[in-house]
Amino acid sequence: MQIVLKDFTKTFDGNTVIDRMNLTVEDGEMLALLGPSGCGKSTTLFAVCGIHRVNGGQILFGDRDVSNLPSQQRNVGVVFQNYALYPHMSVFENIAFPLTVRKDSKADVDRAVRDIAELTHISELLERRPGQLSGGQQQRVALARALVRKPDVLLLDEPLANLDAKLRLEMRSEIRRIQLETGITAILVTHDQVEAMSMCERIAIMKGGKIIQIDTPKDMYSNPRTSFVAGFLGNPPISFLKGRAEAGGFVLDDGSLRLPLPVASQIPDGTDLTVGIRPEHFGRAGDVPISGKVIFAETQGRENLYDVALPDGSVLRSVQPAQDDVRAGDSVSWKLESAAALVFAEDGRRL
Repeated sequence: MQIVLKDFTKTFDGNTVIDRMNLTVEDGEMLALLGPSGCGKSTTLFAVCGIHRVNGGQILFGDRDVSNLPSQQRNVGVVFQNYALYPHMSVFENIAFPLTVRKDSKADVDRAVRDIAELTHISELLERRPGQLSGGQQQRVALARALVRKPDVLLLDEPLANLDAKLRLEMRSEIRRIQLETGITAILVTHDQVEAMSMCERIAIMKGGKIIQIDTPKDMYSNPRTSFVAGFLGNPPISFLKGRAEAGGFVLDDGSLRLPLPVASQIPDGTDLTVGIRPEHFGRAGDVPISGKVIFAETQGRENLYDVALPDGSVLRSVQPAQDDVRAGDSVSWKLESAAALVFAEDGRRL
C-alpha cells in the first residue's frame, strides 16, 4: 500500500507545526522519520494513523483519500513506545483484541492469533499476562497485536526506546524481518540514527516541521545536503572546522591548517566555510598531516575513539582499530583525507 502526503499541514492552537509537507512511502517500503524532539515526526505519524486530523492537504492510502477518516476506518496497525498492553488480559487476549472488536468468529480469531504469534516467536507466551513478560517480549506482543488484523500500513512510534541496548539490537533485526516477511508498508518514527539506518530502505530527516533530506542511509551519510544532516548522522559524530576559502583551498581562521579542496577553487577568497570531517577520515592514513593533543580516549573493544584538539581550539574526532599506544594527554601527528571532507556554506548548505 503506497502512502502519499500531499501538502500535509497541521496546526495546534493556531501554530503551524507542519506546513505543506509532501512525502511518498512506496508499497512494501519501510521508511524512517528521523529527527530531534519537536521536529514534527510523531505529529506526522499520528496524522497518518488518524489520531490527528489534518488542517490542510491530503493523506492517501493508494488511491483512497483517508484525510478525514477516523483511525478505525484506515486499517492501520500502530506500535507505541509504551506498548499499551492491557495488564488484566492474557497475551492471547491482547493480540486478539482488534479481531474481537471487529467481531470475527472465534475460530478465525484463534487461527489468526496463533499464526501471528508464530511469526513473532511468542507462541509459548500466549497464556501469560503482560506483567510476566520481559520488555522484549512485550514489544513482540505489541507488534503481533498491530499485525494480527492484516493492516495496510504499520506505524512504529519509537518502538525500541524502552529496551536495553542488547534488546534494541535484537528487536531491530526482528522488526525488520517481520516487515519483510509480511511485505507491509511501514513508517518508523525515531530520534535514533542507528535504528533508522539499520531498519529502513530510506530515511526522511526532519527539522522544524519540514523534511530536510530524504535518501537511502548510505547516500545520506556520504552525501548530506546540509551541515544539519551531516551532524545528525554518524556515530561518533562528524567534526566541523570553521574557516575561509583561500587560494583554492580551506584555511582555519588562525591560518594553522590548510586543506586542498577542489570545490573551494570556485569560491571567492575570504568566503566563510565550514568543513566536516568524519572520524574514519582522520587517523594514521591520509594526505594532510595534522598535529594536535589527545584530550579524550575511549576503548570500545575492537576500536578506539579519540578527540584531538588543534592549536586553534578546534576538535577532530578519530576512530581507529584498538591499540594501546595513544592516551589522553599525548601529542599526535596524524593525517586527514582531504578528498573525503564535506564543505558547507555559512548557512549550512552543502557546496
